[in-house]
Amino acid sequence: MITVSTTERGAGFLGHPRGLFVCFATELWERFSFYGMKYLLLLYLTKYHLFSDSQGLEVLGGYAALVYAMPVIGGLLADRYLGMRKAVVFGGVLLALGHLGMAIEGVPAQYAGNEVIRDDAALQVFYLSLALIVIGVGFLKPNISTIVGRLYDQDDPRRDGGFTIFYMGINIGAFTATLLCGYLGETYGWRYGFGLAGIGMVIGLVTFLRGQRYLYGLAEPKDKSVLAEKTVIGLNREWSIYLGGLAGACLVWFMLQFNGAVGFTLNLLSLAVLLGLCWFIFFYCDPIERDRMMALVILTLFSVVFWALFEQGAASMTLYADRVLDRSIFGIELTASQFGSLNALFIFLFAPLFAWLWTALGRRDQEPSTPVKFALGIVQAGLGFGALVLGAACPNEAGMVVGYWMVLAYLLHTTGELCLSPVGLSAVTKLSVPSVVGVMMGAWFLATAYSEFVAVQLAQLAAIDTTHGTVTDIGAALASYTELFVGLLYLGLGVGTLLLLVSPLLKKMMHGIY
Repeated sequence: MITVSTTERGAGFLGHPRGLFVCFATELWERFSFYGMKYLLLLYLTKYHLFSDSQGLEVLGGYAALVYAMPVIGGLLADRYLGMRKAVVFGGVLLALGHLGMAIEGVPAQYAGNEVIRDDAALQVFYLSLALIVIGVGFLKPNISTIVGRLYDQDDPRRDGGFTIFYMGINIGAFTATLLCGYLGETYGWRYGFGLAGIGMVIGLVTFLRGQRYLYGLAEPKDKSVLAEKTVIGLNREWSIYLGGLAGACLVWFMLQFNGAVGFTLNLLSLAVLLGLCWFIFFYCDPIERDRMMALVILTLFSVVFWALFEQGAASMTLYADRVLDRSIFGIELTASQFGSLNALFIFLFAPLFAWLWTALGRRDQEPSTPVKFALGIVQAGLGFGALVLGAACPNEAGMVVGYWMVLAYLLHTTGELCLSPVGLSAVTKLSVPSVVGVMMGAWFLATAYSEFVAVQLAQLAAIDTTHGTVTDIGAALASYTELFVGLLYLGLGVGTLLLLVSPLLKKMMHGIY
């Protein structure tokens, strides 16, 4: 790896290395493409291809779970062989192809009696496009963040500020994409929303390619000679990895169409990782390491509950917004998918406040411990559904829930996320035994992937029969969603309270790392 001093890297972007702008813009457009299609996906399947709620949720859950699982593999391949730059370029190409492929919508589904006739060729393109996005995210997502870290020396005081700027790029992309792609997709045609997301990814890829000189060789492979070595298939290692990525896309293409495969794989992998961690903890850790690792495993398991609640945003909450919500906010009629932009908006508004709050409480020695912050996050996720339950109790004249209740739900979910998500990532780096930090970070993202699978199982409890993708009985639909949200409210409150009760024990197990 080439070593370049911070001084040599220059300060051309808000006082930071120029390479930060390259990573900032690349990630902004990648997140633009990702979120631009995320909140459209379920609506597209249920309203255009006339999937049932259960069928559409299965596809959404399988896709979302695999998206969060693949970065573990992509990060490992980049670290050992490809280097971050090549991995990001390969991932960006797959993402651009996948998002542009989503714009091929084919012929809308139609009823022939009780049978739904769908455009199978267009659906195969759709599944292949999702598969390319899954593998593309796996190569790009973990490595673009790693490049940002490489731009700074360990003791560079600008490091945290650089990651803050980078994180803002993520939310700018998420916010603008959900508004623009959601509006185009639902108003003018699905292909316009998906197509705009694809154009965004192309812009991101071009930005990264044009700005590679500002990475100063910091994202290159550790040993380029390894990539030239021949593999058993007769190709060099680099092209073998690319071919393996395409083969992985074919496997994902298959798995997305047979949803039981995703659930089986996640269950098997999660069990294997949990057993492996237990084996390592009990046979290779000293007593203090053992306590800390067990506390981290317990917190990771609790995080599954939070993300399963939070990820209802693209699942049951999107269908709720489409079917039973009065979507007029301050006189502006939003589309159902545009409500997803509220998460990024509230992160803009409240992330600085939470950063200040934890620091201020820390100075007074009153900052909550990590387990307490987790508990507060889970409770707030539950309370978000409580807002929708209250809204259902006082519908407007048309029997619809006033849109402001959905705004409150997203606000509570976002404040919950700010309590748990950054704190969880920090806990992984602090509580893990140094030799397995990477494994534990992979386990954290695997837990997030598993929560996506759990989220759709929960959302399916409120699956509703529709006619041509629309509900015919708003009252019955509202009752079904409200029953689900009451259950999710109690789940969040119950699990959050349980974690709050055991937090003193977990804090003790953390041995001074709170």
